[in-house]
Amino acid sequence: MSLLTRRRGFSRGVVSARASADRPVLLATLDVPFADDAIAFAVDSAVETGQRLLLVNAAEVLLTPSSLVGYGYIERPELQDELRKPAELAASLAVPVERLRLCSPHPVDALVETVAEHNPSVLVFGPDPSRLERRRYRRAAKRILARVTCLVWLADPE
Repeated sequence: MSLLTRRRGFSRGVVSARASADRPVLLATLDVPFADDAIAFAVDSAVETGQRLLLVNAAEVLLTPSSLVGYGYIERPELQDELRKPAELAASLAVPVERLRLCSPHPVDALVETVAEHNPSVLVFGPDPSRLERRRYRRAAKRILARVTCLVWLADPE
């Protein structure tokens, strides 16, 4: 008596490894510097997983004739220096880094769309709570948690 079996060409473990092969760590802020603990968590996660680090600054830019031409947002030099810190730290640890600036009348919606496009393994929402209004932070965090499908790490608002 012979028994027919079906062979699989790959195991389920290989499938999950392939599906998560290019899932970066995304560190995001709302036009304020990053919190130090958010930087540490995001860079550590990128190092541990061997994935690239996406740094996203989502800025609110109202629709005006100058913004439609591309002159609606001018980044402050001190903010630019602060946003460069996690990139320099990650680069010193041999982690590939990509910086994105989102200029939109609805920065949280633009951030959620970016998360959907890049499909990160974890979204680290890490604006410095001392530089962002508490109400704005809570509203943004609530909207992000409701609309993204990846893991989310939030900076402590206290």
